[in-house]
Amino acid sequence: MPARAWRFESSLRHTARHPPRMYPLFMTSDDPTVKIETPVIHPEALVAPGAHIYGKVVVEARAIIMFGVVIRAELDRIEVGYGSNIQDNSVLHCDPGFPCLIGREVTVGHAAVLHSTKIGDHGLVGIGAMALTGSELGEGAWLASGAVLPEGRSIPPWTLAMGIPAKPVRELTEDEIERQRSGVTTYQQFLDAYKPLIG
Repeated sequence: MPARAWRFESSLRHTARHPPRMYPLFMTSDDPTVKIETPVIHPEALVAPGAHIYGKVVVEARAIIMFGVVIRAELDRIEVGYGSNIQDNSVLHCDPGFPCLIGREVTVGHAAVLHSTKIGDHGLVGIGAMALTGSELGEGAWLASGAVLPEGRSIPPWTLAMGIPAKPVRELTEDEIERQRSGVTTYQQFLDAYKPLIG
């Protein structure tokens, strides 16, 4: 038997003995009729073309939602705080009973996934990172690029968390804290530059 076929059959035998844990594809609400509410977007916020925002969503003043972002709140609420930036192709979603709350002046990097999580003021979520249901990133904390914060886990304030699963590795330096603030300022400049073009 070719080695590739043997590895495939061996994998099937292993899966039969140790079936993977299955999660529901969709969370259901007790209400049999799901109503899609109208988002509330502050006139001083910016939503770039190609971003999609549906349901019980609040986007506060000076927040910037970049190209390709999807924010869906069918079953609970999603809030994006003052001055926060949600970068290109990120996804925000939530389960019933678990809102997704993004604090003030937060940076969410490109292609991040935030699902029913809480991100404290001045926090940073790196490129491609994930924060899952019931998790919490403390004030000023960083979730490194590509890290996965599992369900129900918390990261202390002003701490760098890395890895899969994400774990605190050290406190942030003053230089890193300043870099996050500088990034927020840069995206505020982007907002002012894009606003006349987008409206």
